[in-house]
Amino acid sequence: MKTTALPCPGLTGSKWAVLHEAALDALDRFGAELSEHERTAPELFGVHPNVGIIRSDYCGALMLSGEKATAISADRIRFKLTAYYRHVPGCGVGVPIWAFKG
Repeated sequence: MKTTALPCPGLTGSKWAVLHEAALDALDRFGAELSEHERTAPELFGVHPNVGIIRSDYCGALMLSGEKATAISADRIRFKLTAYYRHVPGCGVGVPIWAFKG
């Protein structure tokens, strides 16, 4: 996906570039661990199927802040200042950003 085309609502060009770069970095550095822990595309790259990243409760770990991942474990992905926890009650399951139709 080109970083110049905005894939869903709620993104600006600069925000999409940062998210895209951080996601590629996570795959490059932690791809094996993400696979080992059976992380799904929606868990990593999910967005709300109708309103994109505007609904952060549907966003995957790599579609929120744009921070680069620093560690991966079975139940969380750590970032410099935050963490994304797996299986948080009340959070929806999004669609991968590349499948967003709006």
